[in-house]
Amino acid sequence: MLELNFAATRQRVVAMFHHAYDGYMQHAYPYDELRPLTCDGHDTWGSFSLTLIDALDTFAVMGNFSEFRRVADLVIEKMDFDIDINASVFETNIRILGGLLSAHLLSKRAEMELEPGWPCEGPLLRMADDVARRILPAFDTPTGMPYGTINLRHGVPKGETTVTCTAGVGTFIVEFGTLSRLTGDPVFEKVAMRALRALWDSKSELGLVGNHIDVSSGKWTALDSGIGGGIDSYFEYLVKGAIMFDIPEMLEHFKEYVVTIEKHTKRDDWYMWAHMTKGGITLPMFTSLDAYWPGIQSLLGDLDKGMKTMHNFHQVWKQFGFLPEYYNIPKNEAHSGREGYPLRPELLESAVYLYKATKDPFLLEVGIDAIEAIEHSAKTECGYATIKDVNTHRLDNRMESFFLAETTKYLYLLFDPDNFIHNNGSRATVIDTPNGECVIDAGGYFFNTEAHPIDMASVYCCSSHKKDDDRAIQNMHDNLDLLSLFGISEPEGWIKGKKLRKTAKMVESGTRVQSHVLQKIQQSDLLGKEQKDITSDIMFDVLKDRILELKAALEDKIQESNMSSNPLIGNISKNLDRLIRENVKDVKNTTTEDTEGSEKETIAKPNDQEEVSENIQKQSKPDLPEIGNSYKNVNKREISESEEVSISNQNTEEGHTKNNLEDEVGKDDKHDKEKTLDESNSNTETIKERKMEPSVQTVYIQPQTSEKEGKSQQKSSTDKNINQQTVSNIEKVFNLLLGNPEPKNDPLSSSPNILHLYRTMQLYPLSYIPRPEIMVCKAQPFHMRFSLGGELFDEE
Repeated sequence: MLELNFAATRQRVVAMFHHAYDGYMQHAYPYDELRPLTCDGHDTWGSFSLTLIDALDTFAVMGNFSEFRRVADLVIEKMDFDIDINASVFETNIRILGGLLSAHLLSKRAEMELEPGWPCEGPLLRMADDVARRILPAFDTPTGMPYGTINLRHGVPKGETTVTCTAGVGTFIVEFGTLSRLTGDPVFEKVAMRALRALWDSKSELGLVGNHIDVSSGKWTALDSGIGGGIDSYFEYLVKGAIMFDIPEMLEHFKEYVVTIEKHTKRDDWYMWAHMTKGGITLPMFTSLDAYWPGIQSLLGDLDKGMKTMHNFHQVWKQFGFLPEYYNIPKNEAHSGREGYPLRPELLESAVYLYKATKDPFLLEVGIDAIEAIEHSAKTECGYATIKDVNTHRLDNRMESFFLAETTKYLYLLFDPDNFIHNNGSRATVIDTPNGECVIDAGGYFFNTEAHPIDMASVYCCSSHKKDDDRAIQNMHDNLDLLSLFGISEPEGWIKGKKLRKTAKMVESGTRVQSHVLQKIQQSDLLGKEQKDITSDIMFDVLKDRILELKAALEDKIQESNMSSNPLIGNISKNLDRLIRENVKDVKNTTTEDTEGSEKETIAKPNDQEEVSENIQKQSKPDLPEIGNSYKNVNKREISESEEVSISNQNTEEGHTKNNLEDEVGKDDKHDKEKTLDESNSNTETIKERKMEPSVQTVYIQPQTSEKEGKSQQKSSTDKNINQQTVSNIEKVFNLLLGNPEPKNDPLSSSPNILHLYRTMQLYPLSYIPRPEIMVCKAQPFHMRFSLGGELFDEE
């Protein structure tokens, strides 16, 4: 087994990063990139100090906040994108736009001075918006697919070719979607989605896409289909964009691509290139850009396939010391003319994802091999050079910006398990913003294809979806009823009075049916055989005790998970207390007080009912049942001077209400059902209240029934209120609430974990996606993974 000093290995990576960065700043800035053999600089993808922006968020990941602030201030002060140069639309998007967005979102962590509207405002965000608007004209084509080149001042250059690679069309949703959510301008996300849909509509009858396409006509110009260079990040962004922004069609598209890719391009555990219309293998090649694929497989929970592919790729590395750009699989050799290795990160990227999911030490070996090889063969006096030939380790005079943005970052994260990027949701920061209270820094970072991390919790904070989701979550909190989790429907006998101060009051009958709850408990083994004859008084006490046990168990769980410092946990505990108060109350200890359209709890004294007017005292009404200290809150209303209340003399039956948690988190085609009351208009009496002291009194209003009728109704409702379709064992309900494991053959095992759902909704906006049959979080924690079957799991 590999014995490794993680701290020492991280320091080697930090030293590698700073050697390259210092060389760039001393010899190449403000050019785009360093030439490490001649120790000078040159412009490559534009003329905007590409390496400086691309490397900025790596300082934050490595914890060098002082240098992050210095470089960010330098970028803000010096950088101007109003320049007359032609730039790659694809590269400008993933390196410049992605780098600016990530740096903006990491500004608080790096302790920069923030504007009051952050994360929805800030200088780096405005720069990102400026860059995106300069490349936006490239999308003005008949198909919606963008040109490959843009002039940052004048738009699409005259005579620009209409042919671009597939990745150059489908690699925008992560950056453009993030920008739209942060700024509130939907145009960026819309054009990115239009381009993605255009690619999907252009696939062949076999379900494959080619390598290059004409963005004007939509016709394919290169028909080789695979997972590597020219196509790679299109597939990557289908998966990441689907999870980040809850766009189910993107995941459906990817799942269909996987079927055709496995059928036409996969041989053993290798992925080759096939003809997109005929399906035959055209190039039996592995390309170094294929190495991102195991990481995507791990995101979808396909770990076995991911690890097998990873072992194949690593064998190529071991053969040459690096990954050649093209590797001929049948001949076991680097393809002539494509035998270079420009310090690419894709193999290390997959190692980070797979190690987080599996903890397989083999993946650490992959990282060590990379460090040793780069230090041994690629290091120069002022940086690290591209390997021109993996057979001889001959060098080329170029250091791509992604070496600082991706390669060193992934190496560092592989050996830093406690990095904030790996946060599993146990830590978070709560901030006040113009959009209300937001939770950020709780994990759930997504890397764009240039390894720029995006905190989706911060993005969500600024999005237009937040207010709608806030209302849904609040509605869930307000309406969650623990009794419904026990399979207990509301009792009969509710009646509706007139509005009091513009608030419709629901008045519950004092005659409560308790025996259906008792029957549920007696049917289970929860109380033991010796307590089968438990009385209703004791039964309600037991119910209250069980809920209090839940609260204690929850607090123990919090302590065990070292989550007590999480500010959100207090919310859970307080809400549980509220649920106990609202669902298990003593009728003797609660009343309501009408105050300016709101209700307030007060203490009702035993002699309050004696002060009620003679008209009410003369009513024939059964005595309130003695039900112990665990009786649910009885709704009451106040009668003040000269008010009239119509009271039905007949029992009314409350419509069944199904409290469906899925409704509260936005599942399609379902809506909350409101309680309906069938109120009889016959045989009513008008009650006039005379002046009383005090001026406001509490009245328990019940339908007029004889003592015999009341007993009959209570007996008959024993069976009516039993919901046969819900949980019959109280212990299982607590297991659901606490997230305890259930047997696989138990129907409850397929139910949502209520505690997990509740906590996740506090940390992340949750929604259910109908078509892919998966549950996704808009700010999905980095440690969580999805399977194609919809199973959500983590490293444990």
